[in-house]
Amino acid sequence: MVDVEEPELPRGIALAWGVAANPQRGPKREMSVERIVEAAVDIADAEGLGAVSMAAVAARLGYTPMSLYRYVSAKDDLVLLMQEEATGLPTEESRNAGGWRAQLEALYREQVQAYLRHPWVLEVPIRGIPSTPNSAAWMDAGIRALAETPLTHDERLAVLLIVTGAARWTGIVLASYARLERERGMGDHEIARYEDALFRSLISAEAYPALREAIDAGAFLDESDPFAFGLERSLDGVAQYIDAVAGGDRPARAPWQGLDDAEISDDKRYREAQKAVRDAEKGLRDAHRMLRQTAREARDRRSRQRADG
Repeated sequence: MVDVEEPELPRGIALAWGVAANPQRGPKREMSVERIVEAAVDIADAEGLGAVSMAAVAARLGYTPMSLYRYVSAKDDLVLLMQEEATGLPTEESRNAGGWRAQLEALYREQVQAYLRHPWVLEVPIRGIPSTPNSAAWMDAGIRALAETPLTHDERLAVLLIVTGAARWTGIVLASYARLERERGMGDHEIARYEDALFRSLISAEAYPALREAIDAGAFLDESDPFAFGLERSLDGVAQYIDAVAGGDRPARAPWQGLDDAEISDDKRYREAQKAVRDAEKGLRDAHRMLRQTAREARDRRSRQRADG
């Protein structure tokens, strides 16, 4: 194994772990990183992440923007600390919810709730493995939930990624619908009916037969939680895998997936050929659409001819 030199902590991560040096002088001693982060979170909760700036936070606290830089030197560091604050910690209830599955389901629900309370967190880009205390606590809780299973440590981490990924996707969709409810003044049932009607007007059985069948079956008006269903079925698969491993059967793991054509993706002629394929596919879709339209018109004409005849 190659020795890796211990990296120097970025300022934001050092602040999150409480190992960064605090300024000894400042405009007033009551200023602190905690107050700055709290004010920034309040702004983001009320107006969105885009409204957060050093100037806006300073104005809320009654200071000049330059005074904040003595404590938080960059906006990226501030956003990291905001995310850490908004994420919080998993509760003891989730840590003691029962078996591995009950604990993971509880962690999923708590993460979704955190996203709904602070939806702007979902706008923060993912930059590698979470490296702050609260995010580490969530990872620890998820891995700990699987400690009594025969899964290896990397398998436990993979299962945790299923849960956190499901929570994030659920949060994205639910937060988006909550925003629609506020903007349109509509309830969730009204939005569902509106979208169902919109889909019915756009999606034809000729062009999208399976999707149209789902629409006609009322799939988009179903009031059950599809995200919870998806997580439950995923955990069913994990349970089956745990049973298989306990019985001595550990299937081979798939490697990381990458871009299939990564080695040639920047080649000019290759990119031109890709564009030609996309254009041809679009032309084919347009031709099929025209064919369906003319077929409908032909049937209408034939029906009128029979009626007149």
